Amino acid sequence: MQKYLAVLIALMSAVQSAGAVVLDGEILRQTGNGTFVKLDPKDINAVGEDNFNTDHLYAFDEDQNITLERAIRVDIGAEVGIIPGGMTVASHYVFFDSLSGTHHGYVYFDAPILGVAAYQDTMAATDFLANNEVVYLSTELRGLEEGDQVWIDAEDPHKLWVYWAGSSPGDYIRVFTEWSPGGHMM
Repeated sequence: MQKYLAVLIALMSAVQSAGAVVLDGEILRQTGNGTFVKLDPKDINAVGEDNFNTDHLYAFDEDQNITLERAIRVDIGAEVGIIPGGMTVASHYVFFDSLSGTHHGYVYFDAPILGVAAYQDTMAATDFLANNEVVYLSTELRGLEEGDQVWIDAEDPHKLWVYWAGSSPGDYIRVFTEWSPGGHMM
């Protein structure tokens, strides 16, 4: 019986860890002491208005595997800047909320990246894909600041590169991936 329980617990742990759709990330260079942190949206009260103030690069999963009822516009990626209605997408939030600092790193997803909402208007237009209990503060200040860069890796479309210089209130983007194998299990 104990052997059966041990196997059952191991299987349940494997299924839970497979549910991660932001798989990994790393800061390669920085002015600070941050690391990559994947957050669970259930553990976040609010994002924005300098409520983190760390050197970390953060990411969390928003709504997963939702069929778009209408097309959405993105600032980076997607052919002609549009992800068409009828596509199934997974949404993810990536941010850097430091007092001041610069970092270069990446976030790695379990599905290819379709596009990125990187400015206030495209983020506001896609807030319907958040679908979690997180409160998004200072939404009028979301997006990237002048000089910040985000790009999808040309050789690996699962990887999103960021080069951000953070100041108040930070840098915030929404990333859309194709149907997420991990998101299906959430």
